[in-house]
Amino acid sequence: MAEVIIYTTLVCPYCVRAKHLLQKKGVPYQEVDVSHDHAARMELVQRTGRRTVPQIFINGESIGGCDELYALERAGELDRKLAA
Repeated sequence: MAEVIIYTTLVCPYCVRAKHLLQKKGVPYQEVDVSHDHAARMELVQRTGRRTVPQIFINGESIGGCDELYALERAGELDRKLAA
């Protein structure tokens, strides 16, 4: 199974929605909560150039946020990426 990392905050509904899809698919993931962690937020900005959450990585590849995750699912590409 792929390594999945998701940067989140506590009050983000898009984070909840993205995690729900991953949980529904039985995909384990590492969650990095940047709500009150300045260093983690800066790591996120360095990796993506963005401050928004969620930001999702599959096997080190940035796939974007919740909308992009669901777009991959609709296109039938998410399972392929997760299997790699």
